[in-house]
Amino acid sequence: MTQSKPVALITGAATGIGRAAAVALATAGYDVAINYSRSEAAARETAALSQAQDAKTLLLQCDVSDDPSVRKMLGAVEKEFGRLDGLVNNAGITSNVRPSDFEGMTAEEWDHVFAVNVRGMFQVTRAATPLLKAARGSVVNTASIVGLRPGPQPLPYAASKAAVVSLTKLLALNLAPDVRVNAVAPGWMEGDWMKRMLADRYEDLMARRAKSTPLRRCATAEDVAEVIVSLITSNRFVNGEIIVIDGGFSATT
Repeated sequence: MTQSKPVALITGAATGIGRAAAVALATAGYDVAINYSRSEAAARETAALSQAQDAKTLLLQCDVSDDPSVRKMLGAVEKEFGRLDGLVNNAGITSNVRPSDFEGMTAEEWDHVFAVNVRGMFQVTRAATPLLKAARGSVVNTASIVGLRPGPQPLPYAASKAAVVSLTKLLALNLAPDVRVNAVAPGWMEGDWMKRMLADRYEDLMARRAKSTPLRRCATAEDVAEVIVSLITSNRFVNGEIIVIDGGFSATT
C-alpha cells in the first residue's frame, strides 16, 4: 500500500553528507531509506537520528556498483513505502594515490572509483526512475568542486565528479518533465573526509582556506544537506543545475 508521507532514499548515508541529508529530510517531514555499503553501525546511528525527527527508516546494505543489488534495494523501498519522492545519490569513494603519481594509479583502482561514483549513480537512478516518475520526484547528486575546476584530489575522484556533473545534466534532460535532477558541488568541507585527505595538515590548510573564503569558513555537511533538501522540496523550476557550496571561494578566486 502506498503511504501518504513522502519518502527519500539516500545512498552513502552512514556518515558525512549522506547522514546530514537523511536527518535534514527527516526533519522536513520525509521517511528515509538509508543506504550504506559497509558501515552498518554508523548507518544505524543515522537511522536513530532520523527516527528522533519522527521519520520511519529503512536500512539498506548495498554496493551501488552492483546492479542486481541496486534493483533489490529499490524493490525493498517500493515494498516498504510504495513510493519514492526524493533520491540523493551520495555514495562515493576515492583513491589514496597522489595526483602526481601517474604510475601508481592502477587501472583496477581507477575503474573501481568510476564504478561506484558514476556507474553506481546511474544504476540507482535507473532503478528508481519508475517510482520517481510516479511521484514526480527529484534527484540530487553529490558532485564536487573538483568536478568543475582542478583541485588537489586524486585523479580518478576528480574525473569521476566531472562525469557526475555531465551525467546530472543528461539525466535532467532525459527524465524531464516528470523528474528534476540537480547536483551539489561542495568545496572544502569540514569533517572526516578532508581529514583523511589532508592528514596532519588538516587544521592548517582548512584555516587557510577559510581565511581565503568570503564567508570566512569552510563548508559543513549540514550546509550541503540544507541545499539538498531545498532542491528536493522546493525550487520546482530548477533542473540540471550544479550548485556550488563553498562560501564564494571559487567565484572570487
